[in-house]
Amino acid sequence: MKTAKITMLLCLVTIFSFASITTKEKEALLAFHSSTNGTSWHTTWDLESPVSSWYGVTVEGENVVALNLEFNNLEGQLPEAIGDLVNLKELNLFRNNISGAIPNSIGNLKALEVMNVAFNKLDKALPNTIGDLSSLQSLQLFMNNIEGSIPESIGQLSQLESLELYSNNLSGVLPSSLGNLAKLKKLLVSSNNLTGKLPKSIGNLTDLKALSVFDNTLLGIVPNAISNLVNLEELVLADNAFFGNLPTDMANLSNLKILMIGNNDFKGDLAQLKTQLPNIEQFDYVNNKDAGVYATLDTEDDDD
Repeated sequence: MKTAKITMLLCLVTIFSFASITTKEKEALLAFHSSTNGTSWHTTWDLESPVSSWYGVTVEGENVVALNLEFNNLEGQLPEAIGDLVNLKELNLFRNNISGAIPNSIGNLKALEVMNVAFNKLDKALPNTIGDLSSLQSLQLFMNNIEGSIPESIGQLSQLESLELYSNNLSGVLPSSLGNLAKLKKLLVSSNNLTGKLPKSIGNLTDLKALSVFDNTLLGIVPNAISNLVNLEELVLADNAFFGNLPTDMANLSNLKILMIGNNDFKGDLAQLKTQLPNIEQFDYVNNKDAGVYATLDTEDDDD
């Protein structure tokens, strides 16, 4: 009898503990289900079943740690309540029809390591609170319609290794705070409406392997600091308004396999550059634009 009472007591403690810890998270999932038209998902949730059985939801202990709903016909917007999933490590909503904004509450997800909301219809500016995702290692938001500038706060993501923002409607300049991302290996911001110069702080990213700013309206000379990126394997500067001579120390980039610099207004013997890069596999420097790009006076001493 004593053993039975102890067992029952433990069960009650577990139940109440489960409720006190997960009620807010469950409510957040229900809000997410409602705001993204959950009844029309390809694979929906049986809301009467335990959360741990819901498609795409990973529960460890009593915490929701992953939400993987890629290719699942989600429509609508992300709710503010998503910020209550404070134990989330992975958020994967790739290839759906989510529109609107990433809510400010996203900054509450301090444990988040991977965020992939690429191939959706996001169409608002990125919140400054995105810089609060202190554990984030990979941020993939490409192929949306995100507007506005890249927040300066993005430089706070000290664990970030991959930043993929290409094919959006981002405008403004590349923030100099990008140079704070010491662990960054991939920086892809092609096909946006970015303007201004390539910041000198980019030279701080010595772990960088891929840098692509293709198809923007970036201008000015390429800073000498880019020659610090000795681990770089892919450098794509094509289809911008860069001009002048390339840095004389470009030959330091001996690991380069892809170098695309065409459709700018670079000077000098660009073809000769290929002979200085022993591992180059793809190299394009040809200007196919109908009209020349505009240029202004520029020096390496100018501000970023």
